[in-house]
Amino acid sequence: MVEVLGLILPLFGLILLGFLGGKISKQPIEALGWLNTFIIYFALPPLFFKLLSKTPIEQLASWGFIFANIGITFAIFTFTFLIGLVNAKGNIGEATIQGLAGAYGNIGYMGPALAILALGEKAAIPVAIIFCFENIMHFAIAPAMMAISGQKKQGIVELVMDIIKKIVFHPFIIATAVGVLAAYFTFTPPEAIQRLIDYLAQTAAPCALFAMGVTLALRPLNRMPWSLGYIVPIKLLLHPALMYVGLSYAGNFDTQWMFTAILLASLPTATNVFVIAQQYNVWVERASASVMITTLLSVISVSALLFGITTGLIPADLAP
Repeated sequence: MVEVLGLILPLFGLILLGFLGGKISKQPIEALGWLNTFIIYFALPPLFFKLLSKTPIEQLASWGFIFANIGITFAIFTFTFLIGLVNAKGNIGEATIQGLAGAYGNIGYMGPALAILALGEKAAIPVAIIFCFENIMHFAIAPAMMAISGQKKQGIVELVMDIIKKIVFHPFIIATAVGVLAAYFTFTPPEAIQRLIDYLAQTAAPCALFAMGVTLALRPLNRMPWSLGYIVPIKLLLHPALMYVGLSYAGNFDTQWMFTAILLASLPTATNVFVIAQQYNVWVERASASVMITTLLSVISVSALLFGITTGLIPADLAP
């Protein structure tokens, strides 16, 4: 238990410090813009590049793992979407945001920090792969479903181009692609450039977690939507459980990759879900509540999962 607390406290401690900083400093949420820019464009991409570029190329082409992971996460989205569709009385836009709240975890900000601390640096490889492919899926789902719902009027060509742009120009996906190319050609940057990459990569986790805490502080929860009664257990419990069972029977995957996928599936709703809700002006306040409540409760659920992993209570594979 002491070992688990040693993993959890620094991570959630950084979120808490960000939360306290946001409450004390009285800065507007717009002041967070430059820190988010630094994290998204200058800190996390070097981290992904650094770790992927040093990975043997054959380890990066685990298509069975990729398809199983994406299929399970899509199943969670579909399940939550259908419940949300009933709850929202057929409103596809609201149901889409609810589906994302249940399936889209905080794999960009919390994922790398938590997985690397808990499982070692090699966990960054499945983190980057999962992040890349899950974001491709979410970036495709959101605009497509909003177009179907009528929230945004777009022609099919404009819609497809919008989806492609979101995927191709996302800095994390660009960094992943460049890292894979570097691994393929066994390219090593000059020493000065490598040091800069190392410095930037080291800032990624603390800055991302601190920014997340500030964001939670500056988005007050005015009311508790009853839809969180099913979104919270789906995101924090059902998603990792289904990932565990699904990957166990989908193939014989590396232990570290298995635990990384389960850990990432257990993470709270991504702040990107709130951003998407704002973009389309759909379910905005309740999306913010989903992010806040799942993040607070994940202190307990993620701690329990890490305890099970680190003590051996949770076997690496149900069907070895």
